[in-house]
Amino acid sequence: MKTIAEALYAVAITLWIGGMWTIGYLVAPVLFTLSDRVLAGSLAGKLFTLISYVGMGCAAYLVLFRLGRFGGSCFKQGAFWIILLMLGLVLVGEYGVQPLLASLKNQALPREVMESVFRDRFSTWHGVASVLYLIESVLGAILVWLQARTR
Repeated sequence: MKTIAEALYAVAITLWIGGMWTIGYLVAPVLFTLSDRVLAGSLAGKLFTLISYVGMGCAAYLVLFRLGRFGGSCFKQGAFWIILLMLGLVLVGEYGVQPLLASLKNQALPREVMESVFRDRFSTWHGVASVLYLIESVLGAILVWLQARTR
């Protein structure tokens, strides 16, 4: 029988990775089918911020769970390092790249950033954010696969 801690571990993985995939690969693309791309971008940005916070919380629990369950031997496990790497990517995206994007948007005012001289820099940093998210998504798939394998 699974303990509550083990069940929460599975829920945390499901919430984080499932949320990432849902927002990044289903919801955000649908938002950009709206006629108002500025509204779509604003909503997508808020959803990405939300899933970043979910990821930080889930990662904290997952790391603590693995440390408590496996002690020092968790440092020899791939899942532990995948979780830490994913957390690092979330932190870089949320506190490194997103503030740069917000700054470029603010500097472009009263114009929209994509209609301003900041368009190229915004596009470059948006691409960086997308690559980080893609890497995090692939690592999430590996984490889910590892979790399914250990059952």
